[in-house]
Amino acid sequence: MVLVKVNDENGKFLKEYFIERRLKENLDEKVIKQIQRKDKDCVIIVDGAEGSGKSTLAFQIGKYVDPTLNIDRVVFSPDDFREAVLKAKKGQCIVYDEAFTGFSSRASLSPINRVLVSLAMQMRQKNLFVLIVLPTIYLLDRYMAMFRTKALIHVFEHKSKRGYFRLFNKKKKKLLILFGYKTMSYSHKLAWTKFRGRFYGKFALGDEEVERLYLIKKEKALSDSEKTKMNPTQVKNIQQRDCLIYLYRRDQKKTYEEMEIMLKKAGLDISLEQISRICNKFAKIYEIEGTIKQKNEEKRLKRMKELGLDTLDDENEGKT
Repeated sequence: MVLVKVNDENGKFLKEYFIERRLKENLDEKVIKQIQRKDKDCVIIVDGAEGSGKSTLAFQIGKYVDPTLNIDRVVFSPDDFREAVLKAKKGQCIVYDEAFTGFSSRASLSPINRVLVSLAMQMRQKNLFVLIVLPTIYLLDRYMAMFRTKALIHVFEHKSKRGYFRLFNKKKKKLLILFGYKTMSYSHKLAWTKFRGRFYGKFALGDEEVERLYLIKKEKALSDSEKTKMNPTQVKNIQQRDCLIYLYRRDQKKTYEEMEIMLKKAGLDISLEQISRICNKFAKIYEIEGTIKQKNEEKRLKRMKELGLDTLDDENEGKT
């Protein structure tokens, strides 16, 4: 553990907290150095069950990388996130807390997915460090989760105690999304990570008054989103709909224009641009899955050949 001290804007000591040494080293080498390079940003997901402490850990990480981080750059809606990105200075951190609130049931992509795409250039030009805090990475658009984010930090409880996390790097995160999606598991053998650690419940952004203001801001944001909030079932239905759109267009060899007309006749007002995004997204996902399956099959056949099992199988096949 490494001790991190938090000062106010005038340099006066406020509090201190511990951060895992390995996590600190990765933040130093793979985040701070990256956002100091030209046209590089860094987006990290922090997920976990309600009350697990994911916001606490996100603030500790954000404050370490960017000592100027304060509750003004902790946001709860797409509009506030957009405003924070446009106002941010080079190298600053923004925390999108409780990202999956305020869904629109008519949208094929969630607001956070769309706002990340639309603001990607500004985020890179400003070298921003963005932390997205949400219940589970499986709610995030798969393409966005795999390719637009650098890492996943999953926060969990162990023996009813809070303050534990696992870190999945970009490679492990992709495998987790591809193979753990059906069961929403974080323990798939292909994505298993040894990068684990502890953290403790210190509010890193300021004193007790700042923490109180943060809780008021969070409560108001969550209350305002209740009318439009989507539950996980609704999110899953949107994903299934998008997948069916892609599969139908691919198998029936329809154009985007034909798909738009067909869907409108069925009462689904989905624009040509949305259809294009949906199909491109799933095409890339299927391409990745196909490549992985092909490589795994090649490895399996190579291994069988090394063991002489291919010859044995041929002989047995001839006998039958």
